[in-house]
Amino acid sequence: MSAHPDRILFEAICTPARSLGRRGMLAVAGLLLVLSLGIGFAFSLLGAWPVLGFTGLESGLVLGLMLLHRRWAARSMEVVLLTESSLTIRRTDAHGRREALELDPYWARLRLEERPGRVSLLLLRQRQRSVEIGRLLGEEQKRDLAAALEAALRRYREPVFDNPQLRDS
Repeated sequence: MSAHPDRILFEAICTPARSLGRRGMLAVAGLLLVLSLGIGFAFSLLGAWPVLGFTGLESGLVLGLMLLHRRWAARSMEVVLLTESSLTIRRTDAHGRREALELDPYWARLRLEERPGRVSLLLLRQRQRSVEIGRLLGEEQKRDLAAALEAALRRYREPVFDNPQLRDS
C-alpha cells in the first residue's frame, strides 16, 4: 500500500430502507400481541380454548421472523467508492459475506435500465463486464445515485485544470 492513499472523489453508502424504528417495532409487536390475546380470548369464550395457544404461537413466529429480517437488513450494505485510481464496489449481504469489485473509472459507463412494473436496474459496464449496483435501493434512490455517480465520473474523465498563466489579468 502506498504512503499516500488516493483521494476520495465520490462515495455512496447504500442500505436497505427500514421504515420502522425501534419504537415503531415495539408498537407493532404490542398491537400484534393485543390482537392475538383478543382473538384467543374470544375463541376461549366460545369453548375453543386450544385456539389461544395457536394464536400465541403464531404471534411469536411472526415477531421472531420480523426481528430476524430486521437484523439481516441491518447488515446489508453496498459502498460505491470513486478514487483517483479506481472505482470500487464493496458489498456486505444479509449473512455478513463480503464482496469487492474494482473497475477502471475512465472506462466505466453507467446505465439505468427501465423494467416495466419492477425497480430499474442500475448497471456499471466496462468492456465485457457488467456489474449491478444499488440493489438495495428503491426506484427514486437509484435515480439519485445514477445522477450523482454519472456527474462524478464525468468530472473524473473531464477534469478542469486551473492554470494561473491562462487567466485573464
